Formats: sequence, structure tokens, C-alpha cells
Amino acid sequence: MRFLFQGDSITDAKRDKRNYHDMGNGYPKYATALIKEAFPSADIEFINQGISGNRTGQLFDRLYPDAIAFEPDVISILIGINDIWHRHGSGKVETTDEQIALNYRTILTRLKAQTNAKIVMVAPFLLDNEEKESWRPEVDRLIGIVRKLADEFADVYIPLDELFAEALKTQPEPQFYSGDGVHPNENGAKFIGKLYFDAIAPLLESML
Repeated sequence: MRFLFQGDSITDAKRDKRNYHDMGNGYPKYATALIKEAFPSADIEFINQGISGNRTGQLFDRLYPDAIAFEPDVISILIGINDIWHRHGSGKVETTDEQIALNYRTILTRLKAQTNAKIVMVAPFLLDNEEKESWRPEVDRLIGIVRKLADEFADVYIPLDELFAEALKTQPEPQFYSGDGVHPNENGAKFIGKLYFDAIAPLLESML
């Protein structure tokens, strides 16, 4: 079984790009460790093709060489927060909500047409950060786009923003999972990895 992670810096997490089997320091590292522990006899090849800074349009541009060409059995996607980030600060790139939705839909349509992969969609998220509080309405709209597409295309959907919000209700340190609200620290990566494993395990059991 070939299992491919795709996305931006949250997936990339400083992986060694000379070796696509390197999971980096983010949630794929912890998710794959749990999968290997739970399914020790399974022959699963894990591939990480996340690229830091990517927006939905950039993922579409590299979709064939960095996803479809691998003929994955499972593809996991977490993308979109950079489309919001690039609307703010210097060097703005104004990707509209409509363009984000079209980019993402086109990605998913191509995956359905050109692979037999099961699709795992992970919702973008925004954690506590004073500088990014103003992003919340935009991120909520982005999550709504992803959720709607997941209803149509995904075999597994992980509502990460909601799950973080629930966890933070009992976490006294608001920046326990991330310093900047976007990039998970080790705590955040482990948290996502466990949630990811819990969500993906039933699918893997049905496939192995």
C-alpha cells in the first residue's frame, strides 16, 4: 500500500526533500509511527510531498508529479491556510474564496479521475494568536469550503479546527499547540498525529 501526505508547511515540517520517505517533524511523523505500531505486518510505503508555503493553486500545479504519478492507494491533503495568509502583510496574493474552492475542487476531481486513491481531507485550522485574530472569519469560510468538498469527495474527513477548539477548552496554556497559531509545535504535531491515526485506522483496517 502506498500512502501519500500532501500539503504545505504543516505537512512538510522540515522534511528532507531529497528523500520523500522522510516524514519531517510534523504530524505525518507521529501518524505513521502509530500506524506502523497498530499494523506491524502491513506493507505500507509512506511518502511525504508537502511543500512549505504552498497555496491551493501551487498544489494543483504540481499535482501530477507530486501525487498522481505515485499512484497512491491513500492520499491525505491539508492545504489552504496559505491562501489566507497571503492576503495579509507584504507581497499580498489575493486568492478569493471562489478561487480557493475551484482550485481545491479541481485537485480532487483530478485525483478521482486519475487515481484509485482513497482521499483523506484534513480541515485547516487557526489557533490562538493575537496577530491573526482578524483572520478567523476567513478561516471559517475556508473550513466551510473544505467541509463541503469533503462531503462530496473524501473517504475520511478530519475537522481539525473543531478538535483543537475542544481540546483547548481544558488546556490552560493557549499556545500549548502552536506559537503562531498556524504551525504546530511538537505538542501540536503529536496531537494531530493521534487524531489522524484515530480517523484513518478504520479505513486502513478495511483495506489491509
